[in-house]
Amino acid sequence: MAEIITVEHPEDPRLGDYTSLTDVELRRRREPAEGLFIAEGEKVVRRALAAGYRMRSMLLTPKWVEVMRDLIEAADAPVYQVDPALAEAVTGYHVHRGALASMQRKPLPDAAAVLAGAQRVAVMESVNDHTNIGAIFRSAAALGMDAVLLSPDCADPLYRRSVKVSMGAVFSVPYARLDPWPASLETLRQAGFQVLALTPSAQAEPIDRVAPHRMPRAALLLGAEGDGLSHRALAAADRLVRIPMAHDVDSLNVGAAAAVAFYAVAHGRPGE
Repeated sequence: MAEIITVEHPEDPRLGDYTSLTDVELRRRREPAEGLFIAEGEKVVRRALAAGYRMRSMLLTPKWVEVMRDLIEAADAPVYQVDPALAEAVTGYHVHRGALASMQRKPLPDAAAVLAGAQRVAVMESVNDHTNIGAIFRSAAALGMDAVLLSPDCADPLYRRSVKVSMGAVFSVPYARLDPWPASLETLRQAGFQVLALTPSAQAEPIDRVAPHRMPRAALLLGAEGDGLSHRALAAADRLVRIPMAHDVDSLNVGAAAAVAFYAVAHGRPGE
């Protein structure tokens, strides 16, 4: 059982993993370099542990100690108990869920390892909003996508906001980076995937007519909010597909579009 250590000063170096969690640029640089990420909330902490990530430490406000008692008893890492005001002083925000854990990252697999055995894959280009990353991973997990591939400039799936929005789905869907971009899309083609670029362009085919759920292996390429896919990524795709729209709506948020398209890729229309 881990020792519960009461900490009373925000400058205590033992709380170093949790400092300035609202400083996005600092945390984006620091966390991958130090091999850590932050899991926030009971469900997310439990899912990170269930996925095999090693706990570095846990930070709890008093009312969460009993809730997390089973994890504390099984932990081989320190558990720091702090009052809510101190938690806010350390992290930079009101930790209303009251439970944080610093987790050790795993080595990122290469694309070939992630693609082995996969049939339905999501590929993201330049998606650098952490909320969208989390939402896309959550939809990928829920709708049966086997893996996610990221261009080098996509946001970190293990950043706290991404993990929180995904409700821990980033732990259950294998992912890797594709580099160089977009030349490395050829890795998918060599593995037998058809690369389908999702775009609102009038030149794109309606995704239901393309019937990607019938393809032996399909990869859906998604672009960033606003700009969409680059010309180079569109040129590297096998086919352009779109979600048919009504009421003069020209496009959906990338997170919503991903959910609709994932269903089409993994399941298609009922009965088809």
